[in-house]
Amino acid sequence: MGFSPISSLSFFLFLFHFHSTISSSHFCALDQSLSLLQFKESFSISRSASVLCQHPKTESWKEGTDCCLWDGVSCDMKTGHVTGLDLACSMLYGTLHPNSTLFSLHHLQKLDLSDNHFNFSHISSRFGQFSNLTLLNLNYSVFAGQVPSEISHLSKLASLDLSRNFYYLSLEPISFDKLVRNLTKLRDLALDALNMSLVAPNSLKNLSSSLSSLSLSGCGLQGKFPGNIFLLPNLKSLDLSYNKGLTGSFPSSNLSNVLSWLGLSNTRISVYLEHDLISNLKSLEYMSLRNCNIIRSDLSLIGNLTKLIHLDLSNNNFSGQIPSSFHNLTQLTSLYLSNNNFSGQIPSLFGNLVYLHSFLLDSNKFMGQVPDFLGGLVNLSYLDLSNNQLIGSIHSQLNTLSNLQYLNLSDNLFNGTIPSFLFALPSLQSLDLHNNNLIGNISELQHDSLRFLDLSNNHLHGTIPSSIFKQENLTTLILASNSKLTGEISSSICKLRFLLVLDLSNNSFSGSMPLCLGNFSNMLSVLHLSMNNLQGTIPSTFSKDNILEYLNLNGNELEGKIPPSIINCTMLEIIDLGNNKIEDTFPYFLETLPKLQILVLKSNKLQGFVKGSTAYNSFSKLRIFDISDNNFSGPLPTGYFNSLEAMMTSDKNMIYMGATNYYSYVYSIEMIWKGVKTKFWKIQSTIRVLDLSNNNFNGEIPKVIGKLQALHQLNLSHNSLTGHIQSSLGNLINLESLDLSSNLLTGRIPMQLEGLTFLEILNLSHNKLEGLIPSGEQFNTFNANLFEGNLGLCGFQVLKECYSDEAPSLLPSSFNEEDDSTLFGDGFGWKVVTMGYGCGFVFGVATGYVVFRTNQSSWFLRNLKSKKTKKNVGRHGARRN
Repeated sequence: MGFSPISSLSFFLFLFHFHSTISSSHFCALDQSLSLLQFKESFSISRSASVLCQHPKTESWKEGTDCCLWDGVSCDMKTGHVTGLDLACSMLYGTLHPNSTLFSLHHLQKLDLSDNHFNFSHISSRFGQFSNLTLLNLNYSVFAGQVPSEISHLSKLASLDLSRNFYYLSLEPISFDKLVRNLTKLRDLALDALNMSLVAPNSLKNLSSSLSSLSLSGCGLQGKFPGNIFLLPNLKSLDLSYNKGLTGSFPSSNLSNVLSWLGLSNTRISVYLEHDLISNLKSLEYMSLRNCNIIRSDLSLIGNLTKLIHLDLSNNNFSGQIPSSFHNLTQLTSLYLSNNNFSGQIPSLFGNLVYLHSFLLDSNKFMGQVPDFLGGLVNLSYLDLSNNQLIGSIHSQLNTLSNLQYLNLSDNLFNGTIPSFLFALPSLQSLDLHNNNLIGNISELQHDSLRFLDLSNNHLHGTIPSSIFKQENLTTLILASNSKLTGEISSSICKLRFLLVLDLSNNSFSGSMPLCLGNFSNMLSVLHLSMNNLQGTIPSTFSKDNILEYLNLNGNELEGKIPPSIINCTMLEIIDLGNNKIEDTFPYFLETLPKLQILVLKSNKLQGFVKGSTAYNSFSKLRIFDISDNNFSGPLPTGYFNSLEAMMTSDKNMIYMGATNYYSYVYSIEMIWKGVKTKFWKIQSTIRVLDLSNNNFNGEIPKVIGKLQALHQLNLSHNSLTGHIQSSLGNLINLESLDLSSNLLTGRIPMQLEGLTFLEILNLSHNKLEGLIPSGEQFNTFNANLFEGNLGLCGFQVLKECYSDEAPSLLPSSFNEEDDSTLFGDGFGWKVVTMGYGCGFVFGVATGYVVFRTNQSSWFLRNLKSKKTKKNVGRHGARRN
């Protein structure tokens, strides 16, 4: 059977049409494909670049295949133009340049680059060319610089998310005003953690009435938030949390009933927990009022919000018992009531909340035992009952919580042994039982899921179970202050390649310290093995590029020398090697550590001179410098006194020093504080101490020590120092403790020390001082024993009278011994002194001339003799009587 020419032509046209349809339906335009491939090649794939999820979508992008079928790519099926690009969580790492081929995809309508690492790229103004965009998501992608005003050109945008670039990205007032005025179709706006500190909250009042979601958490906003935003008719989600300078009042009436998400934590926006407000929030599913300005609260009204899934009322000073109405909140999956003053037993009404997976009652005043109902909350993954007054043993009912990942029972009064079932929970990642009264051995772990373990400050004994060294993902191991933990520290500990914190201090571990601890991992941030019975030497092979911040080996029996390889630990903030048997000279190489703040080498066998600075900015950040109880000799290290910049200026922002790589570990240290051995469980960043006592230093106290005006404690006692007490010590206005005892100091106590108004402890005993003891607010409180051993001193403090011919106090000292012009401070120098001597000399010559010229010399001599006789009678008359 044959085909006619007409039939053949029709069939050909049909095939052509069919092929064209197939092509346009399934093949993207060539230029689009090339642009995407070039975009892909400009980035590397890195697991650390994406946090929330990890799916390298661009791995499916292959040359010669249809780009419309590539992972994350959407196309217009008629034109083949790329209209959507979803590369969220794609592990992309690199810089997004302004000339990127991404900007040639002019037909994009949706662009999602969230959760990647764009290496602090600036957001290019070329983003403003995507005129068809309805969605732009650059959330959590490490962009930096300023948000370009060209973003406001995207007039079709319905969703804009620039959040969580963690203050690297800023939004200027002019750009924000343009954005608010031009993006009239916005429904979702998220700018969390952008730097918007210069933006006036009032400029938000012009936001579109179609807005459904507004998230401005942690933006640094300050001032009054416009009340009309709360009343937007379509607003379902509002998060203003962590803007501590944000004020205003959340309205109780006229609210839209559609609001389902409300976050006002850590703001100063007033919230009135009253009936009118609660009745307008019946659709609420998420409410976060942590550390909020809650006024006239009736907490029982919260029980009417029966749709709540998440409730956070932490840090609000609520007291009394939990309202019974909370048993109505049966849909809750997260309940945070931390840091309040709730008391009584943990109420059984919580047993109703069977969907709970996060349950935080820490830092309250709950008493009694762990309630049985917790065993029925089988969905729990996060349970925190820490810092209460719970007693008894840890109940076996918890063994049903197979989904539990985080358990914190620390800072309570639990006793008995640690039940073995805790170490058998299959999902457990974090276990914190520190600061209780637990006894017994540590059981073997049944699984390898553990990442955090803190059993410190209990009464545990025995050895470290070998199963701990098999926890491949362990980042924190804290077994400190159990005192009866014994045995050697196995070198197997170096197999924990992700370990950040290792604290085994205040126990009875013996044997040698594993030498592999110096170089086994670049992850270790804290190494705290103090107060044990460890022998041997300090590891000598600290590797380069390590991140060690805290090294504390105090109170062991370590010998040998301080290894020079410590200079590889460029992140070190604290070195404490005190109370060992180290025999060495002063480790000058430590000067080069750029972040070192605390250096303790006390009570060792160190010897020789401490000559002072050998490098630029030596010890410039040092806050505590303690080399006491050694055999150092020679003059005091004047060179260091000139470079201790952190001891010259006060730090007003008091924080507790802790590991930057681990949020909850706080540094501790033990030292002599105001004459008493003191354990500082937390080290305040403001404290400044210089202790060179109990050595063989000689020579004079240098005047430049007066530069260290931020010092709180200065101890130069038990040396062989000579000369005067420098009056420049009067410049140490923050000094609380001064000990110069047991030296060979001579002369008078400078009157300038009267100005040290914070001085609580003063010890000048056992020197060769003489003259009047200063009086004043502080000196009047010091006992005689603080001045004993100075036979020449007088004053009411030592019950010894001073006489009228006592010489005046020493003149104040200059810091620069070669510059006498500044000796007395501004406006008074040697020129004035010379003028005084000169005037006295002229007056004396003139008087002599007058006396002898008028033949009155006999009168002058008689008068002088009479005055001298009266003076001697005044001094010695009482003794003769």
